[in-house]
Amino acid sequence: MKRFHVNVSVADLARSRQFYTGLFGEVPVVSKDDYAKWMLEDPRLNFSITQSDRKRGIQHVGLQADTMEELADIQQRLSNAGVATVDQPDTECCYARSSKTWAHDPDDVAWETFVTHEQLANFGCGTPSDAPKQAERRCCA
Repeated sequence: MKRFHVNVSVADLARSRQFYTGLFGEVPVVSKDDYAKWMLEDPRLNFSITQSDRKRGIQHVGLQADTMEELADIQQRLSNAGVATVDQPDTECCYARSSKTWAHDPDDVAWETFVTHEQLANFGCGTPSDAPKQAERRCCA
């Protein structure tokens, strides 16, 4: 089963964490100084916020697959529809190691489709082998 994903950039993480905790009636499952994530069952949603001094608001939406087979099905549907995609196999981002495919809809909304392999202690940005080169970039921004 897939889970809908939304990432929002916010100015004040503590205030936003308090607001969304109240809205959802649950505390985040991941809570860092610059990031928080709720894995809700009702509605089935992966909702994350990232503190940012740049653009605020919805950064991207997506579908989180439970298996690599589900991700492959989504990738195939995008390909069949003629959508340009960017694959990021085994990448580290947003405190997780995941395999991802990115696409943009006709109005340039970024869509992330992914499978999470494991949670990480650090925000991460790129593949494990290129992490030192990527230290200054934020991956999901």
